[in-house]
Parts: sequence; structure tokens; C-alpha cells
Amino acid sequence: MDLRESALSVDEVVALVARPGAGGIDVFVGVVRDENLGRAVSRLEYSAYTSMAQREMEKIAVEIEAEIAGVRVAAIHRLGSLVVGDAAIVCAASAPHRGEAFKACRELIDRIKERVPIWKREIGPDGAAWVGWVDARCSPDGHGHT
Repeated sequence: MDLRESALSVDEVVALVARPGAGGIDVFVGVVRDENLGRAVSRLEYSAYTSMAQREMEKIAVEIEAEIAGVRVAAIHRLGSLVVGDAAIVCAASAPHRGEAFKACRELIDRIKERVPIWKREIGPDGAAWVGWVDARCSPDGHGHT
């Protein structure tokens, strides 16, 4: 489980989970796309509280490996500035059979997205915006509290 500013390698992540008893290896690659919610995107900037993010990713791996017998999981998330087509995350899971590998890989990406403190800023022709950010000073209707 790692975070880095350099390009990601699928082969590197697969090598982290490959072993003789694994008859199935599932891989997920999250790639920067050119739009989100109808808004054009030309690049993304990922930042993180690195030590906390790495600890949480490792905790997730331990959980999944304890919950699904025989699996091994690994993931590397990219930080910094990425353009359309760049890999933002590579996740892999191995297991004796494909069903467990598929399930573990899905759990891995879902839990990383839900729990790991990595922030994403989208940049496009109409400016930049943090994804999922809501100003805590505003009420649900968008008006400030007094």
C-alpha cells in the first residue's frame, strides 16, 4: 500500500499480490477522465495527509485479508498533478479463485475512496474545484449562518 507522485505500474501492483496459490488476480485501474458531472476536466490534482492515508490503506488491506479467506490485496495511489488518461490508482487482489479476487478488489477500491484522506481538485476550462468539498460555514440551503 503506497502513495507516490510518479507514474503507476500495473505490473508492480500485480507482483505484490501474485503467489503460487493464487489462481485469480483481479486488477482495477482508476483513470483520469475528461469530464465529471457534465463539467469538462483537463487535469486533476491529488493531495493527501500522506502518513495518515498510508496507515488507513494498510488498515483496509488487513481488514479485507481477514474478511475474505485466502486473499492478498495491494494498491498504489498517485498524488500530484495528473492529466486525462493517467492512472490515479491501481488496485489488485489475488485469491485461489476468481470470485474472491473480484470481491476483494471491489472492496479495496470502495473502502479506499470512502475512508482514505486523499483530496481531489478538478481543473477545467471554467476553473478549478475541490471534489466533494462543502463549506462548513454554510447551511444546507447555501446561506451562511449568523
